[in-house]
This record gives sequence, structure tokens and C-alpha cells, in this order.
Amino acid sequence: MTLLSLIPFHEITHLFTEFEHTAWRLETRHGYATDRDSPRWQRWKAGADIANEPFDTWRTNVREQTALGKRFERVRLVDDPPTEGQRFLLASGLGNVAAGEDIRHLTRAEAERLELPEFDFWLFDSRTLVKFVIDPEGAETVARACQARDTAWHHAVPTGEFQARALSAH
Repeated sequence: MTLLSLIPFHEITHLFTEFEHTAWRLETRHGYATDRDSPRWQRWKAGADIANEPFDTWRTNVREQTALGKRFERVRLVDDPPTEGQRFLLASGLGNVAAGEDIRHLTRAEAERLELPEFDFWLFDSRTLVKFVIDPEGAETVARACQARDTAWHHAVPTGEFQARALSAH
């Protein structure tokens, strides 16, 4: 059995360059405080096209890692209608996609039907799980995270297609 402990984010940043094949993320939140506190949020609120901004550290690393043949993949859960935080992520996500990240979207209702976890996590190379929220029951197993990844990925919609649907629906 693996012993689990809380680790500051800066202590795991090496995983985003040292993974061998795949870095996979499930995002379950309605929005993120780190987004709302960022200058990019203010530019987006002012109407700026944040998808086409110059690459930041994240997008630069994604481009570098994908050029090496590695994959960055992410499924974002989205409410109906999308929250303000989710609309921000839709706007900025196309820039991440341009850097090489494959981002897909799944409605929250579909995620609940599929019984996906309600917590955010990164899964590196199907063996290292970094869970963002620890529930009172303890951490989910890596095997459950792999199942969630496979289920969410199969049912999620690519960013461009999802954005077109979301914009045409409202």
C-alpha cells in the first residue's frame, strides 16, 4: 500500500517534464481561484482574445514535451450553462490546444452518469496519481483514476467542436 501525504504543488512540477508518455488531467471544478486572480482573467473580462496570447511557461512546456512525442491530455467538466470560470477556460483552452495539448469537454451531467470522480487529478504515465482534493475516505486508487481517464476521454468532445456547440446553443 502506498502512503499518501499532502505535497505542495511546487514539489511536483518536475512531473510535467519527466513523464515518459502521457500527462492526463481531469478538471471537475466550476472555476479556479488561480484563474480569477490572474492578469489573464482581467484581460478576458475586458474582451481580449486570450487564446492567441504569446506562450507562457505552461504552453511552452506543452510544446516542448509534445515535440518529444509525449502527450498532454485533459478532460474538463462543464456545467449547462457553463459557469463564468468555465467560459474563461473555453476561451483560453484554444491556446493550450495550439501548443499541443489535447483538451476535451464533458458535461457535468454526463460525468455524473458515467460515475467519474468529483475531484481533480493528474495521472502521469498511468502510474503516478496526483490528486488535488483528498476526500475523507482517502485517496482513490491509481486503477480507478485510469478507469476514469478512459471513460472520460472516450465520451469527451474536442475543444473546437465543444466551443462551437456551446456558442451556438446560447
